[in-house]
Amino acid sequence: MKQLVLSEWLLTQLNHANFPVRMPNHRRIYEVIRRAITTQVLPAGERLPSTRRLAEDLAVSRNTVLAAFEQLLDEGYVASQTGSGTYVTYNLHDGFPKNLSKNITDKDNAVVITENYAELSRRGLLACGSASQNQITSTNNTATINNIRVNNAWGNNARANNEVQPFTPGEDDYASFPYVLWRRLLNRQWRTPDPALLDSSHDGGYLPLRKAIADYLRVSRAVNLSFDQVLITSGTQQSIDLCARLLTDHGDCAWLENPGYWAAQRVLEVNGLALHPVNVDKEGMAPSTADYRIPPRLIYTTPSHQYPKGMVMSYGRRRLLLDYAQNVSAWIIEDDYDSEFRFEGRPISSLQGMDQNDRVLYLGTFSKVMYPGIRLGYLVVPPNLVESFKRGLYELQRPGQVVIQAALADFIEEGYFASHIRRLRQIYGERRRLLQAALAPIANVGARLSTVDSGLHLVVEFDPTCDDVRIAEMASEQGLRVYPLSHYCLGEKSERGLIIGYAYAATERIKQYGNKLAAVIQTALSQ
Repeated sequence: MKQLVLSEWLLTQLNHANFPVRMPNHRRIYEVIRRAITTQVLPAGERLPSTRRLAEDLAVSRNTVLAAFEQLLDEGYVASQTGSGTYVTYNLHDGFPKNLSKNITDKDNAVVITENYAELSRRGLLACGSASQNQITSTNNTATINNIRVNNAWGNNARANNEVQPFTPGEDDYASFPYVLWRRLLNRQWRTPDPALLDSSHDGGYLPLRKAIADYLRVSRAVNLSFDQVLITSGTQQSIDLCARLLTDHGDCAWLENPGYWAAQRVLEVNGLALHPVNVDKEGMAPSTADYRIPPRLIYTTPSHQYPKGMVMSYGRRRLLLDYAQNVSAWIIEDDYDSEFRFEGRPISSLQGMDQNDRVLYLGTFSKVMYPGIRLGYLVVPPNLVESFKRGLYELQRPGQVVIQAALADFIEEGYFASHIRRLRQIYGERRRLLQAALAPIANVGARLSTVDSGLHLVVEFDPTCDDVRIAEMASEQGLRVYPLSHYCLGEKSERGLIIGYAYAATERIKQYGNKLAAVIQTALSQ
């Protein structure tokens, strides 16, 4: 497209696009150029006009155009070459549908109902009581439980007969929790009890807690939300289950990272979804041409700290995933499970904060930063899903623990939550450093230790020929609980390694335990 023609085309789009009245000009220009790129009106390699020339043609200030270009640069749509100009770099993979206005999914999988609800699945409508069984029918309402693949037997057996041991993944050091302070906050609620705190939660959770969470996420994770979009759940698995129940029908496809979080796999399988594993690379979830040709109803991802391998999803990959979800009317579940524990560098913004089409449901948990038994998490839903999810949460799960929610709201609002996180970061950061030092010798036998600077576990990767299950068993014989990476894979066990948690191990014993584990790995890989 010639640059003069591009300017005229942009002017036409800016004049005819239905933008919100208060949207600033740089956002309008950004939106129009972004759409031109994602629909391939501007193909990869196309040179954009200079910011000065474009500002003159559009009759706006150069700073306005610069702001639009900077956002396009940040999100990976364009690249700037000094002395040469700005070029489109966003390139759709083969198999990615090119027409973003076309919805290639089966229209029957989503039913639009009254203005109080949004695109729920058939069973979602039934769960919310907004339609009768006679009004909406489904050909496959029963999950085939016999076909569910329960391949996490290692984790189940490990927990069955053993207490928590050093290096157990997924465990946190709740011995560091401020029990006395927490008891005082709970007692405050019981001294002058509000009868409403003794009932089930009817409106998505205790309002002051929802407001406190919204304020925290807006500042710390760049989540774009109002407090009304926050629902209080009993944790990550309940949040995922609610999404599956309200947004999918049996047989719908769900994309999951591979390797990925085993509990998400179980929840989605039990809800009758067809799981489609998508491999990960150094930039996170990496859909292939073949993957794009299998459009999902749900996409489950951990973009800020991939579970279990730990990489951060790149801006370009995030943008591509968001555009694809919009194209095929898929919902993205963003699990931000341990975003509080980043030990170096700047915090990673949320995927939800980049979403301009309301396709992302964002979830988190307090189990990692408070204590496991608190069983409280949160789910941030798009505005048009708020009413249906509130009703679905109440109808399906009758959430409670409102007294604990009230105490947690005080814990956050009075500054104790931020102080507690800072203290945990110091403790866990030191344990991580000590463990990395203790495991350094395993590089001599070809093992690769992850260098990710966040989270509560490390990953040691082995060659694909290694028996990571046997190595985990050898560690168990030494009193160390680690999990084989292969058990986090869907389908073929293509990855080998160990998942090593360090949050539960006492700081003064990390070096001793780490040296023992390093010896086990060296012995196993030397045989």
